[in-house]
Amino acid sequence: MNYGLGQRLAVECFGTALLVGTVVGSGIMGERLAGGNVALALLCNTIATAAILVTLIITFAPVSGAHFNPVVTFTSAMRSGTPWPEVPFYVIAQIAGGIAGTVVAHLMFSLPLASWSHHARGGFPLFASELVATFGLVCVIEMTTKKRVESVATGVGLYIAAAYWCTSSTSFANPAVTIARCFSDTFSGIRPSDVPMFLVAQSAGAIAASCFCKWLLRVPTVPTKTARGEANAGGV
Repeated sequence: MNYGLGQRLAVECFGTALLVGTVVGSGIMGERLAGGNVALALLCNTIATAAILVTLIITFAPVSGAHFNPVVTFTSAMRSGTPWPEVPFYVIAQIAGGIAGTVVAHLMFSLPLASWSHHARGGFPLFASELVATFGLVCVIEMTTKKRVESVATGVGLYIAAAYWCTSSTSFANPAVTIARCFSDTFSGIRPSDVPMFLVAQSAGAIAASCFCKWLLRVPTVPTKTARGEANAGGV
C-alpha cells in the first residue's frame, strides 16, 4: 500500500517522539531508581531503548520505512529508497518529533519542559565512538533492509543495546535524537556545545557505511561467452 507524504511524515514525527521519550524517560527513571549506581541506570536505559526500537520498526516500517533518524533517511536516499526531495521533510519531522519526545518525557516526570543539558560529552574518543556506532548501525540496516521487517527490527535493537555498552558515547548514532537530548538536563542529556561534533561524526559514519555496503553488495560482472571467446581469440 502506498501512503501519502503527510502520513509518512506524521509517522516519522510520532515514532521519533516515542523513541526519544523512551530514551529520556527511561534515563530519568533509571537514575531515580538506581540509587547512584550509574551502571544500573545505563542498563535500564539500554533495555528500554532497544525494546522501543524493535517495537517501532515492526509497527511503522510498512508506512514510512521507520527511519526515525536523519542519517538513515539520507542513506536510504543514497540507495534510491527515499526520493531526495522528501529527505528534508523527513529530517524536519524527525527533529521536531525528537524535541517533542523530550518535552513529553519531562512532563511525565514533573520536570521543566525543556532545559539545556550540562552533561559534557566532548573529546576525540567520543567523536570516534559516534563515528563507529553510526557506521555499524547503518551497516546493520543496509545489510538487512531487503529481509523481513522483523529481521531489521531485531538487528537494530540488538545492535543499539550492544553499542550502548561498547562505545564511550553510549551510541547516540542519530542526529535527531542528539539534538533532542540537548534539551534535557538529565541522565541522557548532552551539552549543546558538544552536539555539532556528534553530528559530524554521525554523518561521516553513515556516509562511510553506505559506501562500504554499496561496494560489498555489488554484483561482480561476469564476462559473456562471446566476450571470453573474443578475448581468447586475441591471445589474451
